[in-house]
Amino acid sequence: MSTYLPTLKQLQYLVALQEHGHFGKAAEATFVTQSTLSAGIRELESLLGLMLVERTRRVVRFTPLGNKMVAKAHRILREAEELAEMARSAGTPLADDLRMSVIPTIAPFLLPKLLPALRKQYPDLKLYLREEASAAAIDALHHGQVDCVLLALPFAAGDIEKATLFNDRLFVAFPKDDPRDPPESIKPELIDESRLLLLVDGHCLKDHALAACNRPEMRAFATMLGTSLHTLVQMVDNGLGITIIPEMAVNAGLLNGTDVQARPLNAEYASREIALVWRTNSPRREEFELLADALRGLHAA
Repeated sequence: MSTYLPTLKQLQYLVALQEHGHFGKAAEATFVTQSTLSAGIRELESLLGLMLVERTRRVVRFTPLGNKMVAKAHRILREAEELAEMARSAGTPLADDLRMSVIPTIAPFLLPKLLPALRKQYPDLKLYLREEASAAAIDALHHGQVDCVLLALPFAAGDIEKATLFNDRLFVAFPKDDPRDPPESIKPELIDESRLLLLVDGHCLKDHALAACNRPEMRAFATMLGTSLHTLVQMVDNGLGITIIPEMAVNAGLLNGTDVQARPLNAEYASREIALVWRTNSPRREEFELLADALRGLHAA
């Protein structure tokens, strides 16, 4: 007796439906009509003889088996993508499509400098970028939605390989004429935790800043409400507190047009590691290492 094997297209429909929780949005994400996607999932259920999705007028709810199948489908689709990557990597390196996530505390400060030079160096590279917070970027990596991530470490990224690009020092930003403005650097004990403004949860820079200061009480007293470094700097410029920002943002002119000053944070681990990361055993490892070499050289130039 032959066993029915799901098609990759059916698995893509199933994964998209779970991710979006809506037939219309899932269809849009997979570039098919809603009726095509719905029919594909019904056919899968019919041939398996099992219900994977409970349908009501307002809610799409996966059965326990449906959730298990989605988890397995992610791995199957990722491995199918790696088969295609294996064929692409046999040709000219960095001469094809490459999908990369970049976290928001890196993208606006590093990419404007690097991308034009990278395009000149590898004119056939088609680089598709997604800007998203660290957790979402790593989730997209492990689900095969992106090929690599430009990330700040340390961060719990699971089973990945990495190429370190450089270390990015942390700076304390504060209003001009602050009475505790030291001449060169700021030690963590000089930071008033009640005035400290940090990014909201989901941004790894918040954890890097707190770890560098090594003062447990800061986590309880710091105000975590910034959705971007630009927002935090504007709040500091209006006298609402102080914050911690990376050196690359200072060098990129984040403080231009403000009265905000910045001094290096004087602590043992007052920096973050900027790295390119990818899935372990990816067939495009050599390409990613080549890309990391290029990014490293362009940053140093």
